[in-house]
Amino acid sequence: MQTQHVLSDKERRDWVRLARSEGIGPVSFFGLLSRYGQVSAVLSALPDLVKQARGKPIHLITADQAEDEIAATQALGGRILAACEPDFPHGLAALTPPPPVMSILGQTGLLHKPMVGIVGARNASAAGLRLAREFATGLGQAGYVIVSGLARGIDGAAHSASLTSGTIAVLAGGLDHIYPPEHESLYHEIAARGLLVSESPLYATVHARDFPRRNRIISGLSQGIVVMEAEARSGSLITARLAAEQGRDVMAVPGSPLDPRAAGPNSLIKDGAHLVASVQDVLTCLQGGAGLKENKPIGYTHEETGLNLTQADIDRIAALLSPVPVSLADLATDSGLPWRTLAAIVVELELSGRAIIQPGGLVSALV
Repeated sequence: MQTQHVLSDKERRDWVRLARSEGIGPVSFFGLLSRYGQVSAVLSALPDLVKQARGKPIHLITADQAEDEIAATQALGGRILAACEPDFPHGLAALTPPPPVMSILGQTGLLHKPMVGIVGARNASAAGLRLAREFATGLGQAGYVIVSGLARGIDGAAHSASLTSGTIAVLAGGLDHIYPPEHESLYHEIAARGLLVSESPLYATVHARDFPRRNRIISGLSQGIVVMEAEARSGSLITARLAAEQGRDVMAVPGSPLDPRAAGPNSLIKDGAHLVASVQDVLTCLQGGAGLKENKPIGYTHEETGLNLTQADIDRIAALLSPVPVSLADLATDSGLPWRTLAAIVVELELSGRAIIQPGGLVSALV
């Protein structure tokens, strides 16, 4: 089995350069890495691949741009962590695929403690805010780090109540971007006493498309997710769906049918989420879970030469694709191939104009 590897300065620059380039998402990143074995080999091959590609355009950032982001992150007091490194959290490594790089600022030791996510409405009621604080405090006392998204309402209450015991805020924008602005004080408190995490590049401002990516990280870090006071079309339900797909426990606090903010949790419970009304309910659920469904570590060695893809496998995966997007996990189940092999095949299909990698890492046939 491949061993995890602490990157040299040049290797880290290469990982950041590939990960930050336009047209390279996590599926493309690990597909190309699987295909060519090393990120440096991917960077060498990309100019020719871009010329031949009939799929979406790929625009590499320069080595200087990658080095500038690394230096600016370090000047902020943070670091950029790659998926192949020992400090990369196991929960994120379990994703198919994981984010290639994460920017972090604060107490990095929190990444290796058990975590539970608390998410919910931005326009939370006073009762909901009180419950979020009670859950965060009680779970913190039981040894869990609280993960949330630094949003208004439930997220902010959960973070504030777990500053002493441990809290992780997953940001939608860059590590330096404070959103919402009224959480500036909380942001700095978490930077000092907890941990800030972002998949986005430094200086990136928040756009609507960034929140589902942030939610994927919240659920990926967490052993389970607790949803409270979320309306029927809330982003918290996206987090819950992602958590279920990732094999995490999904828990919901029920509420009055007369309150629109109870529609989300009540719907989750009807669909099979665990009903939780107390901290003890959450602990019982977490302690009875089967644990994370982890992939093998994202290994890295200097000797890797990459995959030799067969045309038969490429055509077989192309035949499984349709206009309906599917995940790599679904393709792995249907084909029996490892997800990293599938990622390499999907990249080949996209470059040849036969498939498209959708936002969120889903894959569909190009029609």
